[in-house]
Amino acid sequence: MIYDISPVISTRMNVWPGDTPVSREVVCDMAGGANITLSAVRSTLHLGAHADGPNHYSHPAAGVGERSLAYFLGPCQVVDAPVKRGTRVRVDDLVLPKGIEAPRVLIRTGTFPDFEAWNADFAGLSPELVEFLAGANVSAGDPSVAASGVVTVGVDTPSVDLQESKDLPAHKAIARRDMQILEGLALKGVPAGVYELIALPLKVVGWDASPVRALLRTPR
Repeated sequence: MIYDISPVISTRMNVWPGDTPVSREVVCDMAGGANITLSAVRSTLHLGAHADGPNHYSHPAAGVGERSLAYFLGPCQVVDAPVKRGTRVRVDDLVLPKGIEAPRVLIRTGTFPDFEAWNADFAGLSPELVEFLAGANVSAGDPSVAASGVVTVGVDTPSVDLQESKDLPAHKAIARRDMQILEGLALKGVPAGVYELIALPLKVVGWDASPVRALLRTPR
């Protein structure tokens, strides 16, 4: 079974306050008599389900297109974290009946329920949680991951940090551990458990982010 965990991208989708909303310019249209339909898009790169490049929050650092595809493809675990809005997820907030079972972890908080109606009080991650994930012994059995520890962390919110945060402690902890960030994931309705993650960014050099079509596939 495949779960599509990418929210629908349309002009109704909200983006971070002050960022560039998505718009499409139709250059020519077969409906109007043209021989082809051709259009252009203008948008923030941090749109819907997206992968951050390290250069979004660190300098100097690589862009998202220079990252290894191992961050975006392979065994993954969806984990519930039922927290209050406006708080940071701590280790004890994770619902882990069997512990961390995969090197890519997607955290469902439920604090950003509608991608077309922005709420500023979504949850973030605590630096301590990032350190806990980075230190987990989970890589055995995944040949794409060279060392133990979670290599990718995803959230069902626009950011791993709180909206009003300026010092970005979760981003900084992730940078120290050279982990990968996925944000804006639509995890509602996906049972907690282990899957195969497929969330490849575009092959773009130097970009600070890339939208992804994020999918989860149940183990075969």
